[in-house]
Amino acid sequence: MNLFGLTSLLITDINLNIQVLNRFRRELILLLFLLLSNMVHSQSNFSLTGTVRDNHNRTIEGVTIRLAGHTVLTDSYGNFKIEKIKNSSFEIIAKAIGYDIFKRKIEIKEGNNHLDILLFEKDQKIEEVSVTGLTKPQITNRMAFNVTSIDAKKYYNSTINISDALDQVPGVRVREQGGLGSNLNLAINGFSGNHIRFFIDGVPMDNMGSTFQMNTIPINLAENIEVFKGVVPIWLGSDALGGAINIVTNKSNRNYIDASYSYGSFNTHRTTINTAVTNKSGLTFELNAFQNYSDNNYKVFIKKHNNRRDNYANDTEVERFHDQFHNESIIANFGLVNKSFADRLVFGITLGHNYKDIQTGARMESVFGAWHRKGNIVMPSLRYSKNNLIKGLDVMLNANINLGTEQTIDTVAKRFDWFGDTHAGLPSTSGERSRTMYKYKNRDGIITANANYNLGDKHVFTINNVFNTFNRSGSDELNPQNNEYEYAKLSQKNVLGFGYQINEEGRWSANIFGKFLSQNNKNGNSSSVNSSRFGYGTALSYFLDTNLQLKASYELTNRMATPYELFGDVENQDANTNLKPESSNNINFGIMYQFDIDRNDHFGITAGVLYRNSKNFIYQRLNQNQSKYMADNREGVRTLGADFELQYFHKKWLSASTSWTYQYLQNMQKYENGYTEVSPVYKDQMPNIPYLFGNLDLNVHLPVFSGSGDRLKTGYNLQYIHDFYLYWPSRGETKNTIPQQLSHDFNIVYSFKKGRYNIGLEARNITNERLYDNFSMQKPGRAFYLNLRYFINKK
Repeated sequence: MNLFGLTSLLITDINLNIQVLNRFRRELILLLFLLLSNMVHSQSNFSLTGTVRDNHNRTIEGVTIRLAGHTVLTDSYGNFKIEKIKNSSFEIIAKAIGYDIFKRKIEIKEGNNHLDILLFEKDQKIEEVSVTGLTKPQITNRMAFNVTSIDAKKYYNSTINISDALDQVPGVRVREQGGLGSNLNLAINGFSGNHIRFFIDGVPMDNMGSTFQMNTIPINLAENIEVFKGVVPIWLGSDALGGAINIVTNKSNRNYIDASYSYGSFNTHRTTINTAVTNKSGLTFELNAFQNYSDNNYKVFIKKHNNRRDNYANDTEVERFHDQFHNESIIANFGLVNKSFADRLVFGITLGHNYKDIQTGARMESVFGAWHRKGNIVMPSLRYSKNNLIKGLDVMLNANINLGTEQTIDTVAKRFDWFGDTHAGLPSTSGERSRTMYKYKNRDGIITANANYNLGDKHVFTINNVFNTFNRSGSDELNPQNNEYEYAKLSQKNVLGFGYQINEEGRWSANIFGKFLSQNNKNGNSSSVNSSRFGYGTALSYFLDTNLQLKASYELTNRMATPYELFGDVENQDANTNLKPESSNNINFGIMYQFDIDRNDHFGITAGVLYRNSKNFIYQRLNQNQSKYMADNREGVRTLGADFELQYFHKKWLSASTSWTYQYLQNMQKYENGYTEVSPVYKDQMPNIPYLFGNLDLNVHLPVFSGSGDRLKTGYNLQYIHDFYLYWPSRGETKNTIPQQLSHDFNIVYSFKKGRYNIGLEARNITNERLYDNFSMQKPGRAFYLNLRYFINKK
């Protein structure tokens, strides 16, 4: 036999062996699948489904259903399902606050059974029923994670944005550098900035750019807002170190129009339009559009050393003169819903533009009169989701990329102070800080994939992957020969997560998960830098009874530096490409208790304690000349904290709540560069971070005319921040502090025609207190706003 024949025979033999192996592999997989299916099926042949309604034929969400050792909650449509029931005869119990308890002995047959339950209100006067089952935020709050869910709908008739709502959550502190459109830094239990990750419907917002910020997104875009403090669930898929914010939008496929306009102090205008149309065939169109504008010309207090007009002899107040901001954004989605191949298959486009005058640098001493920035967002997106793609398998895929541009413009050869132009005779090549018209693209892209496999009604296996890419490139027509702009600024990051959850509904649950992070960075002509980390954690929950829940969670978590920390933001943050990945051991304990004094008075208590031990902690500091921020590592930071919230409801017309947070962040870096001995700030409290703060919220709802559908709501909110150190406590004899702050807000809303028309009036910081944040940056004083809202919904 020649060589060719031998080779042909050998290839044929290999192909036959491969076919046999493939056949064996298919048969083995089929056998395992049949064994697994039989094992799951053999556990029980009894199941029960049903719907819970009230005596007005309305479905009730969050009703507790108990039978045969199982406890479940009804979903948003009042439906429940219980599988693997071992007996055919038992007593079923249904309970919801504000309703009589339902009890009945029933018998079911082998296979699938159906039972509808009718609950009667304890008090037939609708206005005196305070709660009807559990709301979506209440259901979220019962998760094993340390999470607080905000019902955004209660703010729809106000002018607040998402960051204002977050500022009322225990453990959360929103810090801004000024008025509308200013840079924002949100902190959760001491972790702030990029330690916190932001999501919309579970999709990271890392690549939204300057056009989308928490303090410019209207509250009407959200249905509820989930705040995870510490351990973040695996399905959010990120490298958050201290928590996450997930904005849950309205995806109930309704046909509606929700439009509002507000006008107020400092020439502030805000407009919001949300609408959706879905036909019977599942074709859907969704549009969210909003606009913000403000001159931000509020008064600020300046020290005498900045008061040129009084010859530097007196403190004074001046008006901000170069702080205009406006942005306009549209989010449009078009696609199919509720089809056999997809629950949602939506193509989208996000378009937006923003403009911002830059009034100050990192401190009040740096004043500008012409420097400004502008940017836009052009983001195509694709989203696909399907529950039960095959039995028990839920999948989600999202992809988007930001093709927009950013530009910073500094062309005026002048110097300014708080009273305007001071030096006009500078060389034409000068700018206020650095003469530039640098225009650049960040090319931020994200691909997110998530799969949940539900094994029965108790076990869920999850795998999640998030890939981020960043590529900054740009040019400057005023400095075309600057080689710095030609250097590559590249970053790619991947987060792979996997988890397992076992859930005994209404009794206990446990989550176990792991994450693998990898990142590749390149700056200029330097070689690429690769980093990888592995983290893991668990979250546990146990119900002592229906209304008393204990929680505990632990995580070894890691975070890679963001492109903006590595390469700067081309405005007020310097680059630092030497940043190391940070890690933290996070531990949380919590308790949630709800109880009734009587049928009219309901209480809720939530409390938690936390411990964080962070290595290579990335934090914000001032650069060497005190003009910009800069991200840097600290060898270690330790955090101890606690938060508490008390809620009270009387019937349906009175609600009150108060929440308080204490957090102590301690510097654990023993040696500093340039010091041979122990650092003088070793074990110091971390500066410029509030450690004690809280709020009080009171709302009264009154029907104007009985049975007319008109409503009048008045509200009051108090915000308190204890004074805290601006710089290291051990540095210098004078302890510079940011003083104690106390602000009072009032609002009144009149709704008529069953909520179709709404008029709201707001007064913020009514006592005109001086409110400060990052490095004493001052926020607006007393302000008034009028809000008009129209809402119509066709079921």
